[in-house]
Amino acid sequence: MLLRGQTFREWFVEFVQFCVVGLGSYIVDVGLFNLLAHGGFVTLPGDPSMTAKVISVTISVIFSWIMNRLWTFRKSRNDDKTREFVMFVLVNLGGMLIALACLWFSRYVLGLRSQLADNISANVVGLVLGTAFRYVMYRYVVFTRAPTPTAEDAAAEALDILETHEPGQIQLDVHASTAAPARTHSDDRPSRKDPIRIE
Repeated sequence: MLLRGQTFREWFVEFVQFCVVGLGSYIVDVGLFNLLAHGGFVTLPGDPSMTAKVISVTISVIFSWIMNRLWTFRKSRNDDKTREFVMFVLVNLGGMLIALACLWFSRYVLGLRSQLADNISANVVGLVLGTAFRYVMYRYVVFTRAPTPTAEDAAAEALDILETHEPGQIQLDVHASTAAPARTHSDDRPSRKDPIRIE
């Protein structure tokens, strides 16, 4: 149930891909924010930093959805792209709320208001909890179609079988399965040599 038919190796590869996409999304967010807010290339309306952050977060979410759909969860992506994208956005909003909740708890419950405390609560604790939340929701809510085996999967499975069996073992197994033929209905019929009794 937890692995959804995957081997541990397949799950680990999926998780690593998720982390790589998350890192790429973070770079897109931070890089685009600094480029728009402090690069001097464009003039943004309103508060430049706030506007730049809205744009950078939006682009990073779209980037993350495309990469997770085409790479990390490509075998379980849904045909309904609109529903999938809406769920993806809602999950990311949930992850952001988790980070904000950690920041609020640190500032207003623990009374820690330094820059270091803010970064630890929001960008360390909040990031870890938010990332865990996103991964679970992506896996079990957003990208929920049952994985379909591909030709590459079949080839890999056949290779695993060959690697885990000794030479000749597969052939012996086949012979063993055919050594004792199944009993047919004709075996249950009386032999011609047996007398037929009529009462």
